[in-house]
Amino acid sequence: MGDSLSLEVANFEHDVLTGIYSEETGRPQPLRFTISVKLKPALHYEPDTPLSASKNYMDLKFAASQALPEGVHFKLIEAVADHICETLFLQDAQVLEVTVKIVKLAISENGEEIGITLTRERR
Repeated sequence: MGDSLSLEVANFEHDVLTGIYSEETGRPQPLRFTISVKLKPALHYEPDTPLSASKNYMDLKFAASQALPEGVHFKLIEAVADHICETLFLQDAQVLEVTVKIVKLAISENGEEIGITLTRERR
């Protein structure tokens, strides 16, 4: 097995228009995102290695916030995760795999985490 490099943004919260029930539609819901991407690592990282040898962590946060189309209602959070994956693949050819975990905060009653995890490899 070869080397791998994963970058992650964990527990980022953002409001998204999502849901299928009448009480969910028409207003944003708080979602918690954990997003990780796998990249092929450089052979070695020197102290002065440029960012182009990796990926900016803020791109992951951007994909789950500003890159989501404004005013679009996603019925399923799976569709939100799919959009995030596609955004990250389009942003950077170095991205080999994306994992998006989404927790729906509004439906938690006792602190449980209710949601999905989608892992998609570059095709």
